[in-house]
Amino acid sequence: MLDVTRTEVKYDIGLLEVADMKRRLGMFMEPDPHNGEKGYLVRSLYFDTLHDTDFEEKVEGYDERQKIRLRVYSADAETAKLEIKEKTGGFQRKRSLILSREESMRMADGDYCFLTDREEPLAGWLYAFLHVHCYRPKCIVEYDRCAFITEHNDTRITFDQNLRASESNFDLFQNGPPLYPVSPPGRVTMEVKYTGFLFSHLKNELNRCDKIQVSSSKYCKARMISKRGRR
Repeated sequence: MLDVTRTEVKYDIGLLEVADMKRRLGMFMEPDPHNGEKGYLVRSLYFDTLHDTDFEEKVEGYDERQKIRLRVYSADAETAKLEIKEKTGGFQRKRSLILSREESMRMADGDYCFLTDREEPLAGWLYAFLHVHCYRPKCIVEYDRCAFITEHNDTRITFDQNLRASESNFDLFQNGPPLYPVSPPGRVTMEVKYTGFLFSHLKNELNRCDKIQVSSSKYCKARMISKRGRR
């Protein structure tokens, strides 16, 4: 089981800035070994209550909130990460479990009973939380990510683009699922994640970047298409 608490800050930047930032960050950080030539796939199935409580609390700007998702990095993956992210002020706590492909498919069908057979305390807690609050699968979100990492303060800087989603298909393991585009062409989300503090040389590089700090989540962006009539 993974349990980490860190600071996460998001920025909106353009493609030209991305190319420049990758070049400069490459002098101080290591590329993620999964990057390949064009980064790597991230696909998540998000869960929410019957009344979309997590969505609404994020949109309304609640200081304390959470989101629950099931994540894979390939349609051929044999495992998935079940994650709960809890935000308090500027800090994010992430706890996660590794699920088998079969367990993940059961979750996508709304069946969480297998969690009671797991030994991890988090599994039992999640089972109760999901049932008490009536969580259901709501949306698949997919994008392409390129990441840079350094062991200093567990720092990670990611570039996410080509955001796409589906609110009707919850198959995490489908090759080429039908998805609708969410993010505008040419826009990228840069996320800066670290524990403790950000080292000054990285902060200096980030200060040279033409960027806009944002707080919107990929999950909320994906749901906005069906939520345009919300009051």
